[in-house]
Amino acid sequence: MFSKSKINEPAPKAEAETPKKAPEMNQPKTSTDFAPTSTPKAKPPASVLSSDLTVTGNMKTSGDIQIEGTVEGDIRAHLLTVGEGATVKGECIADDVVVNGRIIGKVRGLKVRLTSTARVEGDIIHKTIAIESGAHFEGSVQRQEDPLNPGAKAAPARSPSTATSSAPAAEKAS
Repeated sequence: MFSKSKINEPAPKAEAETPKKAPEMNQPKTSTDFAPTSTPKAKPPASVLSSDLTVTGNMKTSGDIQIEGTVEGDIRAHLLTVGEGATVKGECIADDVVVNGRIIGKVRGLKVRLTSTARVEGDIIHKTIAIESGAHFEGSVQRQEDPLNPGAKAAPARSPSTATSSAPAAEKAS
């Protein structure tokens, strides 16, 4: 497989490398030249909480999470999937929320989907929602442009604060 004659002949390698480097320096770099360094990292798999696991406390991730067990606490994720046998008692906030199991608490998501096996007891604040036939839902549904931001609902409350700011001016006049 290997021979000593090829190991002792460095001259052809040096000649082959020199012409390759010269054209790269003289030519402008294109977007394909950067492809190996600019390719995004592979998306990590979803974190899975198995059916025999009970978690007490809040969870936060920038990735995906799949709940198959029980969670007592708030969850924040990119994609939250609640499995058929899963129960979540707390607020769920995610870009995408897919509910196959049970949630007792508020749900906030850009896209919320309740499948036919879903049971939700709480309010849903969403940008888009899909509720399949057979899903059980008790609560209110509210559409918002930015449902992930809890302060988005407080925007109409600014008008009373302007009335409060004019009150000191009235005191100066008297």
